[in-house]
Amino acid sequence: MAVNSPDVDSTIPDIAALRQLAQKLGLEFVERIDAPTPPRDLVRGDFDRIAGSWGRQFSVVPVGGDDKEVIVATSDPLRSDIFDQLRLCYGRPLRVLVSSPEEITRAINSIRTSLMSDRSSALSTEEGSENMDFETHLKIDVTDAEDDDAPIIRYLNAIIFKASTERASDVHIECFEDKLKVRFRIDGVLHDVASEDKAFQASIISRVKVMSGLNIAEKRLPQDGRIGIKIAGRDVDIRVSTVPTQFGERVVMRLLDKTATVLDFEQLGITGRTREVVDKLITKPNGIILLTGPTGSGKTTTLYSCLTRINTSDLNILTVEDPIEYQLEGIGQMQVNPKINFTFANGLRAILRQDPDVVMVGEIRDLETAEIAIQASLTGHLVFSTLHTNDSPGAITRLVDMGIEPFLVSSSLLAVMAQRLVRKLCPACREPYAISDEELQELGLEPGTVNSRIAYHPGTRPCEVCHGHGYIGRTGIHELLMIDDDIRSLILQRVDSSSIKSAALRNGFEPLRINGARKVLEGATSVEEVLVATHEEAGS
Repeated sequence: MAVNSPDVDSTIPDIAALRQLAQKLGLEFVERIDAPTPPRDLVRGDFDRIAGSWGRQFSVVPVGGDDKEVIVATSDPLRSDIFDQLRLCYGRPLRVLVSSPEEITRAINSIRTSLMSDRSSALSTEEGSENMDFETHLKIDVTDAEDDDAPIIRYLNAIIFKASTERASDVHIECFEDKLKVRFRIDGVLHDVASEDKAFQASIISRVKVMSGLNIAEKRLPQDGRIGIKIAGRDVDIRVSTVPTQFGERVVMRLLDKTATVLDFEQLGITGRTREVVDKLITKPNGIILLTGPTGSGKTTTLYSCLTRINTSDLNILTVEDPIEYQLEGIGQMQVNPKINFTFANGLRAILRQDPDVVMVGEIRDLETAEIAIQASLTGHLVFSTLHTNDSPGAITRLVDMGIEPFLVSSSLLAVMAQRLVRKLCPACREPYAISDEELQELGLEPGTVNSRIAYHPGTRPCEVCHGHGYIGRTGIHELLMIDDDIRSLILQRVDSSSIKSAALRNGFEPLRINGARKVLEGATSVEEVLVATHEEAGS
């Protein structure tokens, strides 16, 4: 037990003096701490008092013990106040050893490395990533990493591999006051994956920044980077974004599988009459087809499916995108680069000098891009693009509000399709029930018009297919607004989107919520998913 000794100077100049101090205090001095193994309950309970900033600050580390005592080593044996705190924290007596500051630091690093290795091994074992030589595929040099960094490298590799195998679109690494949290966005919903001690924060964030080519020293400003990797033979592009928060930098990594197979209309949820009409639309020789919806609603995926469907050797198809999400064989794809003033508008101008038949513009963001796209459609090109509006009628008024003359909109626009993504019920555990009149009315259906009253809830029992989420994968719900003579007349009159929607409804237009209701009755998704995805329609 350590005690204060006023006749001994607390500044220890060398090992000999430290050894002398230990002898005066009746403590054992050790030259080397071999394989420090603190009790496992301490490791699980309070990492910071073992190998985190607390241990480094006070130069003390638990190196052994059991449920009866904890053995700690220190290079400052006069800090009886710290030992009192440790006894209270650990809930058992201490046996104090004395060693050099260098040896204490080495022991802390050893425990730190062991703990992070345990975490990465747990993640790897769950997913089988131990069978994959992950680091050789990183487009960065990892051979010069310090030994202490190796567990961090393995941990991040395991996180990325796990995210890929669980179909996560995004990995969130979030800093809080006392911990670091890792979450995956799967099928549009965030799920907790891991919670790590705050002491790992700096190393993990720095490793991500090294991998993505960001400035490690810059912690005050947001940064964007990318990582190119190969996972199980698949090329994956990871877009990295960091932002400073009050508790440290927060990281989001978006995973884009460059070799993913483009989905067909059936897999996208485009079925029945909508599919028949879209099939005819995408073979038109000219005009504009717009997709609308919020970020993450699957617009680009649908556009890719359209392009793949019409891609033949007698067509020249070119795209300008931000970013290129999938590689489309036989299609020329360009990525915008604002740093060198290569914008959507500039890219579209360049495409029109390449003798295209079909053009895809990732997004119409401004008047200039809109004007060029419309001129392209009026001069014999079929143009696909996207807009951020809540519904398909809103896309028409958005173009007019941008400054496009109504007569140009009415003469160039072929159709607008709005879409949302809803989670698909797990077929292995979904549970049937009789849908109520109230639910049908909420979905926009009259109870008397529905033949089958069978719908499904997400399952509540353990399920190996969906891992207990109740859902697996996503599908689209759509509304397709055809620009017919009635709609063209309204566009020329500059009416609002509500008037356009009312006219379309009279001609058989099916809104998003009705399309979603059909998928509920087909057993593809749940009432709750459709109501959440189409909440904008509740007040319209």
